[in-house]
Formats: sequence, C-alpha cells, structure tokens
Amino acid sequence: MLIFIQMKNMIYLDNNATTRILDEVWEEMTPYFIQNYANASSMYHSMGREANAAIQRARAQVAAALQCSPKEIFFNSGATESINTVLQGAFSRYRSKGNHIITAMTEHKAVLSCCEQLEKQGARITYLPVDNQGNITITDLENAIAPDTIMVCLMAANNETGVLMATEQIADLCHERDILFFCDATQAIGKITLDLQQVKIDILCLSAHKIHGPKGIGALYIRRRSKPIQLSPLILGGGQENGFRGGTYNVPAIVGLGKAISIVDPQNYQLVQQHRDLLEAELADIPEIMVHGQGTSRLPNTSYISFKHVLASEIMTACPTLALSSGSACVTGSREPSHVLLAMGVPKEHALSAIRFSLSLLTSREDILQCAGIIKETVNKIRSQSPLWQLHCSGLLD
Repeated sequence: MLIFIQMKNMIYLDNNATTRILDEVWEEMTPYFIQNYANASSMYHSMGREANAAIQRARAQVAAALQCSPKEIFFNSGATESINTVLQGAFSRYRSKGNHIITAMTEHKAVLSCCEQLEKQGARITYLPVDNQGNITITDLENAIAPDTIMVCLMAANNETGVLMATEQIADLCHERDILFFCDATQAIGKITLDLQQVKIDILCLSAHKIHGPKGIGALYIRRRSKPIQLSPLILGGGQENGFRGGTYNVPAIVGLGKAISIVDPQNYQLVQQHRDLLEAELADIPEIMVHGQGTSRLPNTSYISFKHVLASEIMTACPTLALSSGSACVTGSREPSHVLLAMGVPKEHALSAIRFSLSLLTSREDILQCAGIIKETVNKIRSQSPLWQLHCSGLLD
C-alpha cells in the first residue's frame, strides 16, 4: 500500500521511456485476457476466428494512422526487435549487392549495438556526425553513400533530445539513389504527423508503450514495391505474419496497440508543447542551464536540460516525488554520459548534469509548476553546498 501511495503522488515526466495505458485502451484489451482468450491461429473454432479478426482490425488501425496498406504492417514485440530484424535481415539478404550501412552517432543504442555486431560479421558501417543541435547534414549523408550502400538507418526523432531529423529529405535522397531507408519512428508516432503516402520511407518501426499503449508490442512497416524488399526473418516458428515473424499472437497487446494509435493525434500535443515550453520558461530562472536542441525542431513533449556543476543523479535522488531520467531508459543505469550529448559536442561534465523531462497527454499544468518548483529548490540547495559551484561563481572555474 505504501508503494502504491508513493507512486500515486509522483509527478511522472519520463514518458519517452514509457507511457501510462489510456483507460480506453485497457478496456479494449481486457476481453482478450478473460473472455476471448483463444489462440488467434486456431481458425477452426469461433473464438480463434474472433481473436484473429481482432488482430486484423488492429492492423487496419495501424495502417490508417500511417496512411499505408494493412498488408504492409507486421506485428512483433517492439522497436528493438524490429531494429534487429531489419538490420540483420537486410545485411543477410543484400550482401551480394553490398555490405555498407549508414547511420548516425546519436541513434538509439539498439541500432548502435546491432551495427557493432554486424561489423564483426563484415559489415561496413558509417556513423554520421551531428552538429551541436543534434542534426546530421544532408550533404554528409549524400557524401557517405557509396556503390555498396544497402541501407540508411536514421531515426525520426531522438529519444533523448527530441530533435527531429529531416526525414522527408532523407527519404527523397535514398529514393533517388535506390537505397533502402529504415526509420525508427518510435518516439515520433502520434506526436508529429508522418504520412507514408507523402514521405518515401521504406521501412519503419514503432512501439505501443510510447503512445499510451501496452509494453511488449510493436509494429514494423515494410513498403510494398514493384521489386519487393527482402528481409530474412529474425524469429521462425508457426508461419505467423505471413512467415515473417513466428510466435503465438499476443492478442490483447495487439488490440491495445491498434486502439492506442487510433486515439493518439498530433493535434493533441499542442497543449503538451505549451506545458513543455512552460517548464523551460520556469526553469530559465536557474543560472547556468542549457536546453539541448532548443535551437532546432524538436518533439513537442521533450526537454533535455543540463544544470551546470550539478550531477543529474544528485538532483534526481533528491527529488523522490519526480519520475525523471538522465537519458535513454535502456542505458539510464549507466554512469557514462549520454552518447547523444557527447556526439553533439557537449562536454562530459555537462552531459553528466543532463536530465530529460518528457511529457505526455496526461501531464497537467499543475504537474509542470510543481516540478519546476521542486527542481529549482533542489538545484539551488545542492549548489549552495558545492565547492565546485562556489569556484565557478568566483570565476575560478568555467
């Protein structure tokens, strides 16, 4: 009971890690846990057929949100599985054409780890640099493309800074060069408009738990082309997903993904952006802070802020009623500074002082004002007891 009360009273601003399931989503999922719990591959009885029909409805909902065909949508456990499937599958199937993959230094660790593994198998990986706002340049991408390039893998929005890539320009360039463009859109879906009829992305992945859906379910979009895209399956089994991804269907989760993506609308994030901007305005009273990526296009819900000469871990430990992170949830237990900030040229000491505030549709104005007050009080208290801050104020330390 004590744990529940503590969680209830927390201000949750770690939504780039995961979001709370919306009530409507949970209600849609519940019958498939208790009433119609059949295996969706059991097509010889009505419960199995009903479960399969629910999957097809969810597939249509995802397709409608992305403006693509349901036949282009494949369900799996989430973006990490998609990333491994696509990178390993493309390297396996297109090796006769080439072994070169282009990505960026600021990609999610799932991409970077997979690329590191592929390098051991003979892949040549180009890691594009970024500027101090976290952007690649189209010129750098164009210059990196070579005759043996088989894929460009770049995310739509950075999970730490919220910085948006020039996705449409990247897609156009890859289309002109006849190179596959794989886009991790996990953080972008639902928050910004991404119409696959307009943007020539070849392969895209997403996860439900970033858009107020359940954890452990995601979708992979693979564009249908006159010359079909070839990817080797990562998981073999009973032939589910047209043989592309084996394993028993997680019907409740798939239903939840379909419902969540049908509810979440980028228009609803206008208020979220107002709350994010309010947070940054309130925290601007604190001396010597830096909002990373503030000078470029960002997701409407994300703010990544460094508090000079204060460790992020100190701030978060001193704020038990705030749910925050120092970067990606996948590596947040690490004591190493953010690889994203280091790639942006941020000094290590400033990277170690960075906290990510990520809002959701459920974040209120009151949450923001309370959070800002707690952070201001905490930072001022820590700095008042810090010899480093005293040296900085005396002009003896940058």
